[in-house]
Amino acid sequence: MENPIIELEGLTKCYGSVKAVDNLSLKINRGEIFGLLGPNGAGKTTTILMMLGLTEPSAGIARVCGVDASSNPIVVKRKLGYMPDSMGFYDDMTALENLMYIGRLNSIAEHEIASRAQKTMEMVGLGEEMHKKTSAYSRGMKQRLGLADVLIREPEVIILDEPTLGIDPSGIKEFLLLIRRLSSQQGLTVLLSSHHLHQVQQVCDRVGIFVSGKLLVEGNMETLSRNLFGEESYVLQITFREPLPASGEHMKALMALEVVKQITVDKNVVEASCSEDITPDIVRLFVQQGFNITGVRKKEFGLDEIYHRYFENNQKNHISNGKSAGLFQRSFFKRNNA
Repeated sequence: MENPIIELEGLTKCYGSVKAVDNLSLKINRGEIFGLLGPNGAGKTTTILMMLGLTEPSAGIARVCGVDASSNPIVVKRKLGYMPDSMGFYDDMTALENLMYIGRLNSIAEHEIASRAQKTMEMVGLGEEMHKKTSAYSRGMKQRLGLADVLIREPEVIILDEPTLGIDPSGIKEFLLLIRRLSSQQGLTVLLSSHHLHQVQQVCDRVGIFVSGKLLVEGNMETLSRNLFGEESYVLQITFREPLPASGEHMKALMALEVVKQITVDKNVVEASCSEDITPDIVRLFVQQGFNITGVRKKEFGLDEIYHRYFENNQKNHISNGKSAGLFQRSFFKRNNA
């Protein structure tokens, strides 16, 4: 059941003749982790600024927790926490002192500040380092402290703009697991803006692919995969101990399954393309036929393949209109492969 906490309707932002955000409509449900995915310059941060009430839309409306961000930005800021890609702290103060200072700036009652700050530090995994000066903090620790900075205000929604920038791989994994855990335990709604495909896929319930100010598509991984790859959505590869006959009762039985659309046989490997995931049924069929299975592997279309395909489709549409989307594709993958 839909329970939108963020609603964007026809949201548009123009800078002169350039549309940074072009007629964006999107709903994000309460408790959901939504990934806004796109190359740098796609309009993600501009969208976030309009949601925060920090810049006026040229057209359309952004509602957060049912409040118009343009007409009531202060109310929205009380309900929403924002973490940019780089957080600044006072290096001559401890992490706990920094967080308590933030608490005072946000009008948290003085008798609550110390206990709430300590609780929040423990929540983000910095309980043992809370008395260290932030000058001694690594980039990953500062990002965790930045998250604590957001959480101490107990917001209903948090927006993370490129939160893993500059963090090492192990730190990224820990940070994303932390986001998932906090969302699950506290019912937080999270909007995560990023151009890192794999990271978004790891943590988000749904994603929106954003290019050149436009939202090309949004949905969960299964929906996006099915819409793009159709009958290829589920591909099962089965390896046998011995070479498999390319015809016979086993192949007739396999093709009799309605959702099986295509079968290829290469010596001791069978690959079946299906419209639904019926892995147990196919494995059971071959076992009952007396064949020795040594391996089963499902081919899953990840976000990288989905992103490539949508870019290809978008590029074709632009070319047919006398335009080119290639610049966005090249810039995105150069950054991701750097």
